[in-house]
Amino acid sequence: MAVPDSVDPAAWLAEQIRQGDPDLLRSMVKTMAETLMAAEADGVCGAEYGMRSDERTNRRNGYRSREWDTRASTVELAIPKLRSGSYFPDWLLERRRRAEQALISVVATSYLLGVSTRRVDKLVEQLGIKHISKSQVSQMAKVLDTQVETFRTRALDAGPYAFVWLDTLTQKVREGGRIINVHVLVATAVNANGTREILGVEVTSAEDGAGWLTFLRSLVARGLSGVQLVISDAHAGLVAAVGATLAGVSWQRCRTHYLRNLLTRVPKSAQPWVATLMRTIFDQPTSEAVRTQHTWVIDALEAKYPAACERLDAARDELLAFAAFPREVWRQIWSNNPQERLNKEIRRRTDVVGIFPDRPSIVRLVGAVLAEQSDEWTEARRYMGLDVLAKIRMRVIVSDTPQQNPIPQTLTA
Repeated sequence: MAVPDSVDPAAWLAEQIRQGDPDLLRSMVKTMAETLMAAEADGVCGAEYGMRSDERTNRRNGYRSREWDTRASTVELAIPKLRSGSYFPDWLLERRRRAEQALISVVATSYLLGVSTRRVDKLVEQLGIKHISKSQVSQMAKVLDTQVETFRTRALDAGPYAFVWLDTLTQKVREGGRIINVHVLVATAVNANGTREILGVEVTSAEDGAGWLTFLRSLVARGLSGVQLVISDAHAGLVAAVGATLAGVSWQRCRTHYLRNLLTRVPKSAQPWVATLMRTIFDQPTSEAVRTQHTWVIDALEAKYPAACERLDAARDELLAFAAFPREVWRQIWSNNPQERLNKEIRRRTDVVGIFPDRPSIVRLVGAVLAEQSDEWTEARRYMGLDVLAKIRMRVIVSDTPQQNPIPQTLTA
């Protein structure tokens, strides 16, 4: 394979345009790289190619091919060989590393966006890279680890965090030759600026009190403070951990989780009607109206569905804790639940993976999704007004009966 010793840029470009080269950029990269290598090889030999000189110390001995992955796709270069010794340009190695970093960035971003390994392979083919394996995709995705770890361990210095949401997502992972379920614990809050913020994420073997206790203690150690209301499902271990780490806070049972459980106690044909009744409890204008409506819904269910009626009556305190706070808080919490929307986004990304190879890969993907979402929330408009947060900090609770819901000693199923 022969390459030109020198290039007339104007003539070469005119020739490429005349020929209608479909990939002009790649041709330019190839020609300029080979011209530079030829010049360096001449310098090593002590004389230009094909010229006699008393200063010559070595001679050319053909070329060897080398594929070079660049942003302009994979380029096949002709690298000069020498009769004595060897030549390989250091700058080519450096540029190769830079090009690989660009490719790594593409692959890692695709992984973050939930693109499957097979589709990532097709994507890089479109970029001009011939093939990329599953192991290469996983290896490249590890560049996210540092960013995720920094996000997960950052100081929580934007408090006080008046409202905190806690939830769990189940993911499948391979461990010890088996496929098991693990639990991803996620905490979200409203900070002092009225902006939603993701506090942290952790992976545990079981959704038990020990896992939640460790997770919440780590949040407190990082700076979580000023919490007045925690919203979560009624998992006994979770609620006990909240009581142990965040003393004096109110606890609100998540109405979405509760409604799903309540609807299992009524026939399927009646579920839309019962769900509509339940929503009326949370749409009332005052705290007194909330309590009155809750009693009215219980009376409406008593005749036809006594099991659902009994369940709803037993959950009165844990469902109505929100009524001790200003109405502006209710409206925002129930109309725009950040945790439920966040869970959907996480599942959209993790469903593409299906079964994770190990726990660090779960932390990597879910942590990267959460970090990305947290950045978007930082730039978005305030979730809650500063005037409302000021009222809460001053403990000016707009309620006829200003009694918050303490962490219950026993929980209804």
